[in-house]
Amino acid sequence: MKQVIRIEVQEMPSVQAGVSLSTVTYLSEGLRVKALLAVPETTEVGKPLPALLYCRGGNRGIGKVRPERISQMAAFGYVVLAPHYRGNEGGEGRDEFGGADRHDVFAAYELLRQMPNVDREKISVYGFSRGAVMALLAAIECRGLQACVVWSGVSDMLLTYEERVDLRRMLKRLIGHPVKQREAYLERSPYLRAGEIACPVLIIHGTEDENVSVTHAKRLTDALESNGKPYELWLAEGAGHLFDSEEIKTYTCKMFDWLNGDRHLR
Repeated sequence: MKQVIRIEVQEMPSVQAGVSLSTVTYLSEGLRVKALLAVPETTEVGKPLPALLYCRGGNRGIGKVRPERISQMAAFGYVVLAPHYRGNEGGEGRDEFGGADRHDVFAAYELLRQMPNVDREKISVYGFSRGAVMALLAAIECRGLQACVVWSGVSDMLLTYEERVDLRRMLKRLIGHPVKQREAYLERSPYLRAGEIACPVLIIHGTEDENVSVTHAKRLTDALESNGKPYELWLAEGAGHLFDSEEIKTYTCKMFDWLNGDRHLR
């Protein structure tokens, strides 16, 4: 087990009844990294809870971890830990968009495993948008994860560069040129390593996603299929990158039903 030091826990105002919030500072490769932690109240004293490692999307101020969203997820009876990634929210280092900052997710997984209120046999990982890269890499590197959920997720970083002209300047700054630094883009394209994913994967994607095309979901699905890996693909017909409130509610409930069921378990 990797040693993870939780340096500080600072309580935050709750945004949902029955769920406590706090900011956690922990070490990742020697860097102080921040994360948001949501913990549901429980009447069963001493009984450990399942946990969800939440991988945010975006970069810097775009796609921040929203206390309301992780509290909503925690209300399903899960401890939810959401790293901001290095260089964000006062954390040290630099967000690399799926580079060395992946270790912030790996360290957060170890931190969850060390929490006394967490059932270490029932930890899953969730990634939204760019966070899908982080979640899938965790599903490769972090043995013992129960399941991986990717929602509107990136699986091919070269395809992202091709599709998102508006992000090219940022991608060049954080990753490099897609020709000169091609290997860096491939390292951030987890569909190429689908054969190494060690847990079942649930893929949720809108058919009209304007930011991360449904091609990402299809490439990941094809790669999992060809490698004989267990997965489910849920396509939301007509949905864009950001689902509307009713779609979010519906698919979040279905997602937790899937996580709590036995059909995806090893």
